[in-house]
Amino acid sequence: MKFERSSGILLHPTSLPGPYGIGDLGPAAYRWIDWLAGTGCKLWQILPLGPTGYGDSPYQCFSAFAGNPYLVSFDFIVQEGWLTQDDLVTMPTWDPQKVDFGRLFQWKPALLEKAYRHFVAHPGPARARFESFCAENAFWLEDYALFMALKEAHGGGSWDTWPEELRRRQPDALSRARRELSEVIGRVSFVQFLFFEQWQALRQYTHQRGIKIIGDIPIFVAYDSADVWAHPELFYLDERGKPSVVAGVPPDYFSPTGQLWGNPLYRWDVHKSDGYTWWLDRIRFTLQAVDIVRIDHFRGFAGYWEIPGEAENAIHGRWVPGPGADFFQAVQERLGDLPIIAEDLGEITPDVIALRDQFHLPGMKILQFAFSGPENPFLPHHFVPNSVVYTGTHDNDTTRGWFETIGTAEREFASRYFQRDWADSREFTWHLIRTAWASVAVFALAPMQDFLTLGSEARFNYPSRLGGNWAWRMLDNALTPELQARIRELNWLYSR
Repeated sequence: MKFERSSGILLHPTSLPGPYGIGDLGPAAYRWIDWLAGTGCKLWQILPLGPTGYGDSPYQCFSAFAGNPYLVSFDFIVQEGWLTQDDLVTMPTWDPQKVDFGRLFQWKPALLEKAYRHFVAHPGPARARFESFCAENAFWLEDYALFMALKEAHGGGSWDTWPEELRRRQPDALSRARRELSEVIGRVSFVQFLFFEQWQALRQYTHQRGIKIIGDIPIFVAYDSADVWAHPELFYLDERGKPSVVAGVPPDYFSPTGQLWGNPLYRWDVHKSDGYTWWLDRIRFTLQAVDIVRIDHFRGFAGYWEIPGEAENAIHGRWVPGPGADFFQAVQERLGDLPIIAEDLGEITPDVIALRDQFHLPGMKILQFAFSGPENPFLPHHFVPNSVVYTGTHDNDTTRGWFETIGTAEREFASRYFQRDWADSREFTWHLIRTAWASVAVFALAPMQDFLTLGSEARFNYPSRLGGNWAWRMLDNALTPELQARIRELNWLYSR
């Protein structure tokens, strides 16, 4: 699909300001969209919206379809009458610059449960909307709601620790569980109803303000997910239901031992035999929530790093061919020419480039990776228009933090390349943003942390580090008219 030259900001909804300990889909999200529209930017990029589990990563969700309950806005639930302001008086005191996931998980679910009880007692006109939602989304919601109810009944444990009849989805056991856990299943479904009603209302508002949303499809799914539990035949699992091989990447820029993601790998032959039905459902459903999708780890469709299931790191793996062009041809035949960005970072081989170019997908350029020498493909003089440039992504340090810690060689090359020196890392950050905006790349984006010239304290994720990630939040006073005007000037200058 041909994109129009434009720009945007990467900011996950959890990072929005607000009173409830985490950014959500409430009034602050609408203020953000108003401010973003005033910059002249036409793109808002987010990370996956799914329900996060261990490690709080949006790339390790309990479902590839469900929404994150912690993004549901209490303000709109109060407006519906399912909670009152008095229900919120037990709210803890939150750090406005950081999500405390542990305390949040102890507090918010109880209020969502209370809202569900009020809904059951007084559903009003929402009953018909809820029933319609459940019917339209039954293809994923029924398995997900049962999965989460069973997880709750078993103390939150991974599905591979459940009794065998539930692990193996024996029909009698599942029927009994649906009866015994019907109230929990109803509550889980109701929270999903809340999420998607609130998200679709916000998405409609972004369209009214002239903004499109770039979403994210991780190529792999979490092992402890409704997807793997409900469709074990689609993954490489052993006789115990454990992954026999798992996903990751070999040693690279981010880690000398590689990245051991642990996701189960797909049995692509099985996916192909049924016409990639699960994948087509996933892409179609995602495009009902966002306008453009970035496929994370696109190179895995050409070839992926297969690691033994019991390995302790990602060093001893092997490259295995992915589904390649056959998959994308099936997508095109069934869904048409889709708005896809290929995340083509990491160890990129000619087959990855050929697959990307065969389907005319824009790849990604990261300016923080650029300053090793004139032949570096991330330098702007190597860009082609059909590409998307970032100062950095959610996996990078902020540009200011990166510039303050890079080696002498990189710093000297940057000075030679731009023909200037920087005593102030904030000034360099803005110069890198300007460079991205001035480039020929069709899309130019930067994380919100870069526009705020924040340091490493605002980094969103450290790949391969467990704990302490995904927690940064933007302060309520960050969205100033002065910053808005500065970005608007860039968009005018560079025709974005």
